[in-house]
Amino acid sequence: MAGEKPRVAVVTGGAKGIGLAVMLRLAQDGFLPVSWDLAPGAGGAHLACDVSDEAQVEAAMARTEQDFGPVAVLVNNAGLTGPSTPVAETPLSQWQRIQAVNLTGTFLCSRAVAAVMVPRGHGRIVNIASLAGKEGTPTLAAYSAAKAGVIALAKAQGKELAGTGVLVNAVAPAAIETDILQQMSPETVATMIGKSPLKRLGTVEELAELVAWLASDRCSFSTGAVFDLSGGRATY
Repeated sequence: MAGEKPRVAVVTGGAKGIGLAVMLRLAQDGFLPVSWDLAPGAGGAHLACDVSDEAQVEAAMARTEQDFGPVAVLVNNAGLTGPSTPVAETPLSQWQRIQAVNLTGTFLCSRAVAAVMVPRGHGRIVNIASLAGKEGTPTLAAYSAAKAGVIALAKAQGKELAGTGVLVNAVAPAAIETDILQQMSPETVATMIGKSPLKRLGTVEELAELVAWLASDRCSFSTGAVFDLSGGRATY
């Protein structure tokens, strides 16, 4: 209909890497992608937002709906691994920052977006988790714990919202070829590749395709579920 606003897909951390690939892929499906990120990006509209800050998330939510239209999709992608350090050598500040961005940020954004989706009777929330959250990656304990929380949050919220028309799922990729790998030691990255039967890193385009399905109406009977993108690795 003329004058009707497009369906908006919010992608946190959409400025580059996985987030940017998801933005571009969702645009192909007719969504208007809006990045919530501290850095500006090139894949669509952008709002500066620290996802670990409750006030900034609420402000971004209000401005998105006002300026761009109703939010139909949320992809919780913003995250960081932090340096590769064993638990004994991990500073509390490092631990807290990783939890704040990866886990608290996912909670804050999911809560804010669900509040507008549920009354409308439709929506899709996709959490970008990690196989680290299932297996526990040595020297990345903080990241592993945060992503385990992201998985559990999707399972819990998916059950809570079942029947509302809002579906909540998670994707657990193995190592994906992005700049975030530079935060890890070469040994850690080599170990991740070595675990893959396909013996390679995943690509952002491969991950974006799975996210696009979970964000679409084609996904209709999955909620509170976790989808591996693992290169053949078997996980629970």
